[in-house]
Amino acid sequence: MGEEVKVRIGDTTLRDGEQTAGVVFSAREKIAIARHLDAMGVHELECGIPAMGEEERASIRALVELGLSARLITWNRAVIPDIEASIACGVEAVDISLSVSDIMIEHKINKSRAWVKEQLKRALDFAKGKGLYVCVGGEDASRADGDFLIELLSIARAHGADRFRFCDTLGVLEPFGMYEKVARLTAAVPELEIEVHTHNDLGLATANALAGVRGGARSISTTVNGLGERAGNAALEEVVMALKVACGIDVGIDTRRFRGVSRLVGRASNREVPAWKAVVGEKVFAHESGLHADGVLKDPRNYELFAPEEVGLTRYIVAGKHSGTNGIVESYRQIGVPISREEAQELMEQVRSTAQRIKGPLAPRDLLKLHEGRAVSLAA
Repeated sequence: MGEEVKVRIGDTTLRDGEQTAGVVFSAREKIAIARHLDAMGVHELECGIPAMGEEERASIRALVELGLSARLITWNRAVIPDIEASIACGVEAVDISLSVSDIMIEHKINKSRAWVKEQLKRALDFAKGKGLYVCVGGEDASRADGDFLIELLSIARAHGADRFRFCDTLGVLEPFGMYEKVARLTAAVPELEIEVHTHNDLGLATANALAGVRGGARSISTTVNGLGERAGNAALEEVVMALKVACGIDVGIDTRRFRGVSRLVGRASNREVPAWKAVVGEKVFAHESGLHADGVLKDPRNYELFAPEEVGLTRYIVAGKHSGTNGIVESYRQIGVPISREEAQELMEQVRSTAQRIKGPLAPRDLLKLHEGRAVSLAA
């Protein structure tokens, strides 16, 4: 991306992730997730909504007491009682959220633009008066009027806000639109840091997050596995690896821990991680096609963008319908049975026909059965 760009990663698995329909984290699970994210170097954790009640506040206080390196931030409506509830939890950072698109101002909160501006000033003045780090959350910013957004950012900056969260709440943007909108805001109010919070309704959350960075955003809101309402949020693991590999931006997160935290959140949310999930799926480093398996065995860089170890995974060769000689040799090596290329060539037809019959890859027992059958036939 040219000059060195520093990007902060915030994770909202414990807030927006838990807002996924049907997902509930126990206090113990929240602590485990927070510890994992903190240990890997995530910069900020959005840890809950204090106004929800005493049980939620208790879990937030438990997180505060962990003494994590990551900044803990809570989500609040832009009303003083919500902010007071956050202060009572012991956090030192708050997100104060307002609806900023005309459709939500008129049809959700039944207010006016003037009310939004005054409410922002009131809540922001109160929060800053209490010495808090404040992120102003612009709900539905992607559908808001651009001039009105600039006015809100100017107010936020004048009243001491530390950051503005540009929310693509419905996931309606594409990367070019995201870039243009964020670039306009950063040019208009360059003193105020922009965060992008993207949703995946059109499958563009990660792409839009990167486009936001191109436009000048310096913070990205993510969730583990892309957990979140409807189709989810930008996935932590995708955003971090895309920044590193595609944009040349290393955010300082220990990516080797991705597999562990992905499985932890998958279990806690009762949402199994798909085997083909980008970056952390168990089978994204599985190779079957003869050409691909041969290429990756000669040099992994032929068909792997980064080493599986970088994200806590391992490479393996699958024996199946499209296997070639080298792939079959490697498949047997993986189960502790060394064979020659000649033996693999002789077994190839049986491997392929078996895969066709069972409609999938061969398990170790299938490979052993074919190998033993060949040995028996040779002995006869």
